[in-house]
Amino acid sequence: MQPKHTTFLLVGIIIVLAAILVGMLVYVRNQPVQPRTFQPLVEIQPMEPDSSVWGINFPNQWNSFQKTAANNIATTYGGSSQLSWLERDPRQLILFKGMPFSRDYNEDRGHANSLIDLRHTKRLNLNPEDPKRSPGTCYSCKTADAPRLWAEMGTTEFYKTFFGDLGQQVNHPVGCANCHEAGTMRLIVTNPALEEALQAQGKDWTTFSRQEMRSIVCANCHVEYYFEGPGRYLVFPWSRGTTVEEMWEYYENELVNGEKFADWVYPDTQTRMIKVQHPEYELFTASSTHYNAGLACADCHMPYVRDGAAKYSSHDVKSPLLMPELSCGQCHSDVQYVVRRVNLIQDQVYNTKIAAEDAIVDAINALAAASANPNADPALLEQARLLHRRAHFYWDFISAENSMGFHNPEYALKILAEATNFARQAQMLAAQAVNDVSLLKTGTFYQQGNP
Repeated sequence: MQPKHTTFLLVGIIIVLAAILVGMLVYVRNQPVQPRTFQPLVEIQPMEPDSSVWGINFPNQWNSFQKTAANNIATTYGGSSQLSWLERDPRQLILFKGMPFSRDYNEDRGHANSLIDLRHTKRLNLNPEDPKRSPGTCYSCKTADAPRLWAEMGTTEFYKTFFGDLGQQVNHPVGCANCHEAGTMRLIVTNPALEEALQAQGKDWTTFSRQEMRSIVCANCHVEYYFEGPGRYLVFPWSRGTTVEEMWEYYENELVNGEKFADWVYPDTQTRMIKVQHPEYELFTASSTHYNAGLACADCHMPYVRDGAAKYSSHDVKSPLLMPELSCGQCHSDVQYVVRRVNLIQDQVYNTKIAAEDAIVDAINALAAASANPNADPALLEQARLLHRRAHFYWDFISAENSMGFHNPEYALKILAEATNFARQAQMLAAQAVNDVSLLKTGTFYQQGNP
């Protein structure tokens, strides 16, 4: 064969092979993404509240979830042990005077204990004759029966049903049905209050990426909320945004029954107070370092693990400090350095938090004394009360949040600094209202105001 013919033949073969390769690439590129599938052993009914049924199809996830019943281990500032914050920090007896959190305020245990811990808290009012008795709304974030009952009863009826009566239909702790759609196992929003809050912001969770959903499902529960009106309707105060400043504006401008919302009125100062719940989602998503890096709640609290060839997200949900190699080690090579760094951050936030508490207690003492004085300037008293309300709200936003500031350290310190500032302003205005500089003294909470 002539060399010229050989060259033409080789070029032709190369062109044919290239065309075949391009064709294969185009074919593969245009194929629909194949969903991850599994062969179910049992059919799971929609909103099935019994997680053990889901566990038949997903034994690894179920086995790891069951560990949350016994992982009651304390970290320096929390974890999942049932420590009493009232015993650890007696200032909180004063800060929550006149409301149920002054009777009982314990650290939450693992998810499998959500129902039993709720029913054992001393904060419940189970008197059927009391119009302020605890409503069914309290079950919203504590049971996998909630999605089914919301669908069957409607949210309004669920919320306004007496806690004791609704409890007869509640038998399961938080579980699979709170986060997953039966059959497809996709992550979904199940709490009507979350869906309504997202809609108020113009957001549609069904358009979220899977990574976004690995945080938003946690927002079914780990958020700030309040009970609105006589029907105790569950509301997330998000219509203006989810930062502490935006939620403060919500509470100051969105009237409930014609007045600003208040969880209780502080007995010694007559301040209308707000009890913040557990705003982990809001603090984390406020442009924190890890959030901006694209991480989700599940990346740290539910890290991927292996069982042989099977890779799955651990459902033994707990503090990353209890499993730093699994959680932090996914991204950080020096895990011990990271743990030391976390400890330093949390120490700083805790000390700043205590300083804010001292300032608020001093403000309470000054405001209580001024309120008892018939000659006090009423306008200055009202200004002092508003500052007391705001200082407490900002402080509690960090105190009630379960990371001791680590979810967003810079923002947490900023919020606590502002809480201290508001409290000192309240103290000064109270002193000015009665023209009594002795009310500016500090560090007297063990002598005054202790309930």
